[in-house]
Amino acid sequence: MEKFKVIEILKLVICIIICQSAGFIGSVFTSPSIPTWYATLKKPSFTPPNWLFAPVWITLFTLMGISAFLVWRKGLDDQQVKKALIIFAVQLIFNTLWSVAFFGLRSPLAGLIVISILWIAILLTILNFFKISMTSGLLLIPYILWVSFAAVLNLSILILNP
Repeated sequence: MEKFKVIEILKLVICIIICQSAGFIGSVFTSPSIPTWYATLKKPSFTPPNWLFAPVWITLFTLMGISAFLVWRKGLDDQQVKKALIIFAVQLIFNTLWSVAFFGLRSPLAGLIVISILWIAILLTILNFFKISMTSGLLLIPYILWVSFAAVLNLSILILNP
């Protein structure tokens, strides 16, 4: 029984570290552009202060890790679990690619394209996670809401900075 608990805790930690690592990789492209390029952009009035983004993303990546763990613990021998985790991995890749596109390439247009694909991938992840664990699907609702807001912000920045 004790060995089972240790394995479960290890799986949870792995899931959270993987998700936080995606955030860290994204921040490598984001951080240098905040005081330079991003500071020069015209932004809509509903743009949150820069300090808010880090705690929000740390929280969302933690929720994503817990959500992925709840699916993974159902067993990788289940084809539904494998499919759901593959879709999860795809959305995680697109999450990182958004930072590369928007901040790394300094392209609101490329960012909008990537975030649109990301949103669809998150929705597919949620739908597949719900089939396996209602809690895992619910944990991703704040994520899709934040990405929806980020997509509107991305579009607004694109329109304001032709």
